[in-house]
Amino acid sequence: MAARAPRPEDLYQLRVPTQVELSPDGRFVAFTVKSVAPGKDGYRSSLWIAPADGSFDARQLTVGARNDTTPRWSPDGRTLAFLSDRGAVLQAGGGGAKPGKAEAPKEGGTQVWLLPFADGGEARQLTDLPKDVGGLSWSPDGKRLCVVSDAASTEPQKPKDRAPDDPPAPDTRLIDTLAYQFNGAGFVHDRFQRLWLVDAASGDAELLTRGDHHDRDPRWSPDGRRIAFVSDRHRNADLGWRTDIYLVDVARGTLSQLSPGRGRQSWGAPAWSPDGRWVAAVGNRDWKVGEIQQASIWRFRVRDGHAEDLIGSADLEAAAAMNSDLLGGGEASLHWIADGRWIVFGAPIEGRFELWRVELEGGRLERLTADRHHLSRISTVGTARGGTRVAAVRATPTDPPNVVVGDIPAGRLTGSDRVTLRRVSNLMADAWRDIRIVNPVERWHEVDGRRIQGWFIEAPASTKRSPAPVVLEIHGGPGTLYGSSLMWEWQLLASSGISVYACNPRGSQGYGAEFLTANMQNWGDGPMRDVIGGLDALIADGRVDPDRMGVTGGSYGGYLTSWIVGHTDRFKAAATCRSVNDMVSQMLSGDIGGPTFGLYEYGVQPWDDWDLYRRHSPLTYATEMTTPLLIQHSEKDLRCTITQAEELFSVLRSLRRTVRLMRVPEESHELTRSGTPFRRVDNLRLIHEWFVHFLVEGKTRLPKVNPARG
Repeated sequence: MAARAPRPEDLYQLRVPTQVELSPDGRFVAFTVKSVAPGKDGYRSSLWIAPADGSFDARQLTVGARNDTTPRWSPDGRTLAFLSDRGAVLQAGGGGAKPGKAEAPKEGGTQVWLLPFADGGEARQLTDLPKDVGGLSWSPDGKRLCVVSDAASTEPQKPKDRAPDDPPAPDTRLIDTLAYQFNGAGFVHDRFQRLWLVDAASGDAELLTRGDHHDRDPRWSPDGRRIAFVSDRHRNADLGWRTDIYLVDVARGTLSQLSPGRGRQSWGAPAWSPDGRWVAAVGNRDWKVGEIQQASIWRFRVRDGHAEDLIGSADLEAAAAMNSDLLGGGEASLHWIADGRWIVFGAPIEGRFELWRVELEGGRLERLTADRHHLSRISTVGTARGGTRVAAVRATPTDPPNVVVGDIPAGRLTGSDRVTLRRVSNLMADAWRDIRIVNPVERWHEVDGRRIQGWFIEAPASTKRSPAPVVLEIHGGPGTLYGSSLMWEWQLLASSGISVYACNPRGSQGYGAEFLTANMQNWGDGPMRDVIGGLDALIADGRVDPDRMGVTGGSYGGYLTSWIVGHTDRFKAAATCRSVNDMVSQMLSGDIGGPTFGLYEYGVQPWDDWDLYRRHSPLTYATEMTTPLLIQHSEKDLRCTITQAEELFSVLRSLRRTVRLMRVPEESHELTRSGTPFRRVDNLRLIHEWFVHFLVEGKTRLPKVNPARG
């Protein structure tokens, strides 16, 4: 049967591995699979397992009536702990919400469950805290777990009795700090994460850390006496992005800060050395104003806090985020090899996201993999003869995400040696077997002395004699990257006869510190030259139609889209999504509004140079915008608030320009990556129809709104 073109509705068949955990003996890999709920109004997550040698197919372990996540093997490999809201589902009647009527999970519904993997049997609920559990880690002896929860005690808060004629309790929020809200989570000013110790047999829980802080990512020391964790435990924590690594004595409950420095710093992903003498972490020490630093890998000596930067000279970014509308970014993680000589980590290089390892003594850096792929969600365990088994999620420009496993030898790699990865899952083989996927062609061009990497997806019917129209896609960030990962929106555009071009302009990750900092106080003009330069190279090669070009992007990509259409009329259509249009309001509102973001990106606070921010706001140039513009924004976006869309729409509609506001209810900044499935599909369809209308059909007026849509 001939391959068919992709459709927006194919997203409903989505099954994506999101978390990976190798068993202690390396024989199995457990992973979470996220899929679309039957009503297409939410997601379900279940646990799966596969043999690391690929000897039989991956199979589903849990039903996942709503969400089973975060698999963690006990040290002896006999029990699998995980987080689940199945208790709340059972209390609600067993089947969860009906299709089309998704219910919000009850507070405290997500708890720790234990699955007796070795002996068989049903999973049992371990914890019963009055607030959700959001993270867990086994003690080395397997007798306890450290879990993360907002709960401050084991007693649930009971509602006060209210007489029939009493007024409702006051619900006005009194807020004294910044950072009181977070995209996707809502108000967090009175929700603080704490660490709890839980007995693995009885479920008895004991509060380990206290106070109004955000404690997360607990990691037990090899001897089980201390736990390393990430926290914002410092004065005026709301006035910066600072996080540190702390140690808590399990027996006494005493705390100490391990990471050095007192200024602008951010540490995460703690990992103990096998001998317990060191803790490694990802981050930076005291970043300077006017410099955008790459996250490096450091190690801190537990005895005295002595700090060493392990990869600073390598010019790599250890906390990068590759864009994908199927997979989304994964958190950075570090993995010590069993003999303590190496640390394994992930980092991008020229659009590929690879596995690396650094030798602790001498700083030797080895690239373990080399392919056109995106590797994330890493897990490792030691194997015989000092080797290391590694599992990860792998995606490519033409393949959906799946779980892979490989083996790292104990000794140094020589020459071009690389680790071979074998696929142990094939989650969407049946659903997407007959869909035609276009393989992007890698391209490079030069602007202002810098080499810019890009990718061109050519519409199947395009020829040099009759080149197809093209849409320029721009990523968010600005400190993220495009690369070797499947983008569904690009494939949909190509299927309708529109080629796609995307590149990584200055300010993107994966090309070194100088490239990352090159857009400081320059979000607009310089990056615009970079992306337009790639289009001009395609035009010179006869690969695209210069009279039928569109441009789109989200977040920072939306900023640059708005900037471009305010500075040129070369484009026939544009879609600016969840964008920044007013730089002052962006830096002073939303979940990262305050004294850090503007200083980090522009080196000066808005209130110290209002004119700088005005000159760099796309809104300032709205009167020059004549390109038909779709302004997409989610109503619960707290990263770039919807006022960014409303301001631009108000100006353009007042000027009677060809403009449409696309307001998406109930969604956050993450609409295209993790938004409600039917809204993600609708978003894909509307973006697709917008560019077909103007670029393929050659229309100049707004497309009609189908009255039957709602």
